[in-house]
Parts: sequence; C-alpha cells; structure tokens
Amino acid sequence: MHRHLFLILLISIVSLCSHAEVTVGAAQTSKYFPLLEGKRVALFSNHTGMVGNRHTVDLMLDGGVKVATLFSPEHGFRGTADAGEHVASGIDGPTGLPIASLYEGKGKRMPAKEVMDMFDVLVVDIQDVGLRYYTYYCTMVDLMNAASVYGKEVIVLDRPNPNGMTVDGPILDMKYSSGVGRLPIPVVHGMTLGELALMANGEGWLKDGAKVPLTVISCTGYTHQTRYRLPVAPSPNLRSMLAIYLYPSTCYFEATPVSLGRGTDKPFEIYGHPDMKGRSYNFTPRSVAGAKNPPQKDRLCRGVDLSGMSEEDAIAQGINLEYLIDAYRDLGLGDKFFRSFFELLIGRGDIRKMIEDGKSADEIKASWAGDVARFKTQRRPYLLYKE
Repeated sequence: MHRHLFLILLISIVSLCSHAEVTVGAAQTSKYFPLLEGKRVALFSNHTGMVGNRHTVDLMLDGGVKVATLFSPEHGFRGTADAGEHVASGIDGPTGLPIASLYEGKGKRMPAKEVMDMFDVLVVDIQDVGLRYYTYYCTMVDLMNAASVYGKEVIVLDRPNPNGMTVDGPILDMKYSSGVGRLPIPVVHGMTLGELALMANGEGWLKDGAKVPLTVISCTGYTHQTRYRLPVAPSPNLRSMLAIYLYPSTCYFEATPVSLGRGTDKPFEIYGHPDMKGRSYNFTPRSVAGAKNPPQKDRLCRGVDLSGMSEEDAIAQGINLEYLIDAYRDLGLGDKFFRSFFELLIGRGDIRKMIEDGKSADEIKASWAGDVARFKTQRRPYLLYKE
C-alpha cells in the first residue's frame, strides 16, 4: 500500500516538474538574438508575449535588438480590446514603438508597403489556444503572406498549445474561409503556432503557394500531452483553463441568440437565454471591460452552468455539441436559431442541417472522424513535439 502511494506521489512530482521545466521560445534569447543581429525587426505579439514578468519586446530592446515596429492582433497589442473591436494603429506607450494594427475592422490583411519596408525580419511571439477560429494564427498567416510578397524572413518563438493534446472537428471547407478560419485544418488542430507555420509553408497554403524563409525556436520540456497552464489570459474572455478547454464546445453560441456568459464572471463556462425553460441556473450579462455590449445584455438568462466541470472532463470531451443542441431544442426557433457565422465557426455547410434533423452530438462527431484521421497523418511531418 505504501509502495503504491509512493509511486502515485512520485508520478505527481515528475508531472509537476515536467510542467515547470517548459521553456518557451522567447526565453531562449541565445538561440534567436544572433539571428537578429544587424537586422531591423518587426515583432508580432501582444500582452501574452511574456517571459516571466518581462515582455519579449523589452528583452529585445535590452539586448540591443533593433525593433522597428510592432504588429498587433485582435484585442490589440496590450490585449484590452473586445472581440472583433476596431483596433487602430498607434504608438505603444511603454516603449514608444509604432504599432501597425492588423485588426482595424476593415478586412485588411496586408500591411502597407511603407510598414513592410521598415523591417527585415518578422518575429512572431504570441500565445495561441489551438482553435481554428481563434484569430491569432490567422494574423500570423496574413503576415507570412505579406513576408512572402516583400521578401522578409520569419522567426516564430514558439509557445505551448494548451489544447495541444486534442484533434477534433471538421477540416475547414475553404469556401468558408474567413477572419475566423484561414487554413484547411480541424477546429481543434492540436498544433503550436510554430508547427502551424511550418505546415502552412510546407503544404503550400500561403497565397499562390509561396514560401517564406522560416525559423522556429522550439519550446523545451513540452509535448502535446503536457497540461500547460497559461500564465496570462490570452484574451479578455478566456480567463480560466476551464474556459479554454470548453471553448471548442461553447464558442458556437456566438452564432446564435444564446449568451455564453460574456459580461459575467464565467464567459465560455455558462450558456443561457431569457426564453429557455425549466432551468434552475440564471445569470444577467452586463457591460464590462472586454465585453462592452454582450449578447442579452441586462436581461435575465436561464440556462446551464458548466463551471463545476473538472478540467480533465472538459479536455476529454473535445468538441461537444450537446450544449448547442440543448439550447436549439429548448428555444424552438428552427433555422432562425443560427446565423451564417455558424458555418464560419464550424467550417462545414452540413452541420446546421444535421442539428435541425435531430442528429445527436455523437452522430455529428462521427461525421468528421475521417477528417481527424487524415489531418493527423498530414500534420505529422511538421510536428516539433512528441504526440
């Protein structure tokens, strides 16, 4: 008995130590500072680009790297803007460096020539969460396309994918390519940004099949099974690891009238609507920082609280459409339940009808099993970390 308990304790300690030893690419300055010597640098990052309590841009400036400009994604360089909110270009207060926004709400994907002429090498350092509709990788791909046009190098300082243990969902039908889906990959792709960059380059997914000179500074101490806990919330409404693990299942409410908890203290961990019936849980979305005008603002919503679910259970379910189906059947709105945004999120045109026809979540998941198997094989040459 004592031997058994000792082994459990030993395994727990090894697991904790393994997690503690993960070193992100940005921390490995000895590997990438020499690559930047004598070059003008553009840094694509935001508030997640941290090494301990210091931002990568500060490490670069202190190390004598010539940072010419910053690129900011959705939510802005300091991570304070709402989802989809207009983010203007400007000046970064702490450093005085110019920021070229890539999320100005105008469908702009290519920086202006005068911006591209400012630098020689693009450095990417940003924390993604591993979902096809999470826009940070889309911005990276846009910048890689720009780099291919203007002959720039690209260096990705890799970070772990908190959903890196999972591959689930249909591969994007490229007729639904949009600002929330840029590559033919499953909803949950299980890859780091460095791996995705290698795959986009290698598979000819950049515009006109172009390629860029690409270097990835890999993480150390990380595998795709590592339970990496993000030290910084990646965006204003993904505030907990549980929310990040539920995100593959609850984000589809964005394309419906149902609230997924924006404007509460549990975004992506709850869902509800004023007209849902027979529910003991209720909440009222309010205007708050990061959710200034949330769906169903100031209305009492009745629904479901998922915040008591264990993280392991949330991980194990991958994409679970039971929540979406539950709300769809409860409200009885038929096709009026969905907006066209749903197809952009799920990435395929037949899932809506499957729900309307009464298919179960398991039946729908089975419909994309072939996509998952094919993608796992296709991505294998680009994986930097053990599966």
